[in-house]
Amino acid sequence: MFADRARIWIVSGRGGDGHVSFRREKFVPNGGPDGGDGGKGGDVIFEVDDGINTLYSYRHRHKFAAGNGEEGGKKRCHGKNGQDIVLKVPEGTIIRSAETGQVIADMSGDNRRMVVLRGGNGGLGNMHFATSTMQAPKFAKPGQESIEIEVILELKLIADVGLVGFPNVGKSTFLSRVTNAQPKIANYHFTTLNPNLGVVDLDDAAGFVVADIPGLIEGASQGLGLGHQFLRHIERTKLIVHIVDAASVEGRDPIADIKAINHELESYHPSLLKKPQVIAANKLDICPDGGEEILGRLRDAFSADGIEVYGISAATGRGVKDLLYRISELLDSLPKEPLIYDVEFDPNDLIRADDPYTIEINTDGEYVVEGPKIDKMLGYTNLESERGFVFFQQFLKKEGILKELETRGIKDGDTVRMYGLTFDYYKE
Repeated sequence: MFADRARIWIVSGRGGDGHVSFRREKFVPNGGPDGGDGGKGGDVIFEVDDGINTLYSYRHRHKFAAGNGEEGGKKRCHGKNGQDIVLKVPEGTIIRSAETGQVIADMSGDNRRMVVLRGGNGGLGNMHFATSTMQAPKFAKPGQESIEIEVILELKLIADVGLVGFPNVGKSTFLSRVTNAQPKIANYHFTTLNPNLGVVDLDDAAGFVVADIPGLIEGASQGLGLGHQFLRHIERTKLIVHIVDAASVEGRDPIADIKAINHELESYHPSLLKKPQVIAANKLDICPDGGEEILGRLRDAFSADGIEVYGISAATGRGVKDLLYRISELLDSLPKEPLIYDVEFDPNDLIRADDPYTIEINTDGEYVVEGPKIDKMLGYTNLESERGFVFFQQFLKKEGILKELETRGIKDGDTVRMYGLTFDYYKE
């Protein structure tokens, strides 16, 4: 089963907590702090695997988590780092934030492996907090929290040429003739439910990759039929080849078909109409006049737009070689590098930006200070100890919280409240 879109949760590992312990050895009755650091949490890594071409493995499992770091130990032992998790995806996969739609990573080109979520850093053990005035610190730093976000995986095939056309015009037959691809071919609408890729090899000319883009009908850009599922694959192609039924086997007008498909491309994204286009008028072998009348009409209709028209028969091979060599010539004049989407959002920067805090003045005139980093600090600091309280004051000063309180107009004797704890403020 082909799958080109999946929605999953990814979770980095939490950093292990620092450890609080003291040397207790024979002949060392008053040993110093020896609590070790916590281990780093595991990363969430995406990696391109050339052996897969769909996102099917993500259709039934929806949460992927890296391992947590272990707590530090006594005797300065470092906690074990959490295990990374590596998620394999096909080349061309775009990772987006499910909340905003912004691009986190494009697994294309040289970007074969990327750390999307970094694991939390391990906390420092109490051995790091010993000073000349605080020789027995009874606190350690907790590990950094994990990051959990929902992302959308979206596969956009990387091909030089995109074949577009209404159902049953011969795209699959054409692809099977000119490449090593073996799509299923039958005389039914929507027989092709999967995009198919094939490689065209030419003598004395550069080969190229062709993608058969299925599911295009009128209204595809609004999600009718299978349009929304497959229109995204055209975005990376360099050149578009319209295949039309020149014999009008089903009574369709080839000119109207091309205009309808161009309307869907433009509605999906206006930039798609800026791509070079070639028309391949197929099924000439069953046209009464060999296709001369319809080829003339097509050239009259689209020559002003710079769109070339080639008559072919995918069934017999008529005109196919001329079309392929012309496509190769056009590709030589276009940029060689595939379209790579720029990164728009780094979840690591957003979630761990600065652990912001807020200062509000309540109805009692108390200055209420809250924030994730303050909450963590209160959790591992012994405020009943004079040294612990001094340590906490230094933290408030270092983080700029005391300065912000002064900016907000705090005066000596005013009350500061932090998560249920109250302090009287006095400037040093």
